[in-house]
Amino acid sequence: MNVYDSNRMADVLRPLGYEQTKSADDADMVILNTCHIREKATDKVFSDLGRLKVHKKDKEKDGGQMIMAVAGCVAQAEGDFILERAPYVDMVFGPQTYHELPEMVAKATKSNGEARIINTEFPGDNKFDKLPEEQMNTGVSAFLSIQEGCDKFCTFCVVPYTRGSEYSRGAKEIIDEAKRMVDGGALEITLLGQNVNAFHGTSPDGKSIWGLADLLHAVADIDGLERIRYTTSHPRDMDDDLIAAHALPKLQPFLHLPVQSGSDKILEAMNRKHKRDLFFDVVERLRKARPDLTFSSDFIVGFPGETDQDFDDTMDLIRRVGFVSTYSFKFSARPGTPAANMKNLVHDKVASERLAALQGLINEQQVEFNRQSAGLTMGVLLDRRGKKEGQLIGRSPYNQSVFVEADDSHMNKLVDVYIEEGFDNSLKGRLKDKTSTQEKAV
Repeated sequence: MNVYDSNRMADVLRPLGYEQTKSADDADMVILNTCHIREKATDKVFSDLGRLKVHKKDKEKDGGQMIMAVAGCVAQAEGDFILERAPYVDMVFGPQTYHELPEMVAKATKSNGEARIINTEFPGDNKFDKLPEEQMNTGVSAFLSIQEGCDKFCTFCVVPYTRGSEYSRGAKEIIDEAKRMVDGGALEITLLGQNVNAFHGTSPDGKSIWGLADLLHAVADIDGLERIRYTTSHPRDMDDDLIAAHALPKLQPFLHLPVQSGSDKILEAMNRKHKRDLFFDVVERLRKARPDLTFSSDFIVGFPGETDQDFDDTMDLIRRVGFVSTYSFKFSARPGTPAANMKNLVHDKVASERLAALQGLINEQQVEFNRQSAGLTMGVLLDRRGKKEGQLIGRSPYNQSVFVEADDSHMNKLVDVYIEEGFDNSLKGRLKDKTSTQEKAV
């Protein structure tokens, strides 16, 4: 979502004469767009600001001006602290206010550093209604934000406090944007939301409310669009219609479905509002709707009060479900969340040992899945160059990284690739004759 937000900020700034540059050395404006999910995010921001401050001072010595800004969720959560600790920062604004950038930039430019701006409100109006039409330079694979915020209030999570309550865009607005992305060259679109399967947008005719399943069917009808993905979802919002929608050919057979823990006790402490059996049930129903569906997930180990048995329950869940990848972390207290004040903390050494064991199991499952991919032919969307000359890299339907020998005529195209070998984190393949389909898996 930060990639999408950054692109939209660029759209807002373009009419003011700003164009993106690859180097901050002589930039007129630098914006750090930040995420606050993980521990030490604020420290990383100040580290980057310290590095960039040198360029700002050099610019000022030459009589110029560099506006320095911090945007996103760290700005939302710790805006006052940023301005206090980094007096050279000109603007701090949250993720709900970047449509107000023209006014903020005008004030910062006029004051030449004398007036510092902080904007971390949650405005009542819809920021998407006030954004300029996006510039379709998003590439062959594009992100499209359809939902923001979360009402779940998991005890470890800062999202409800930095992104606000759940808001869904209207379906017509989303479909129109998706069509413009396809017209601009996008073959794959990933629908984004902090809790994307809680989507509840107004239907195109304005007479009803659509769920994510309705939107997926509409987006799948767009001519020229080859692939659809969505992220990030919550197990409790996997309704029957959405599960059935996974049979759509354009919806890729890879789903990120965070569970966080396999222990009912820990799930309750996390306020996840579901038990492990619900997760098993959702996975089973999804696989009935789409037999080749694969899963990734999020796991937190060492949550306050987690015992050896609780961790064993998590490992059992991983073995029973089988994942092709995960995001897994040791618990880190986020200021302002209920979990930050919990007692019965798990010793860091124990949490580290548990994390290593969990990641080892996940790696075994990932490697096995990659090796089993050898001998299959699958569509690969080639969108970047590899490290070697004459090598292109893309993503399989299952989100695996695939590298092939191919010239630039295949760049930004969806091609059939015969998988020759599976490695720990990637696949090696070769271009396949399009007329040969007997080995085609997807």
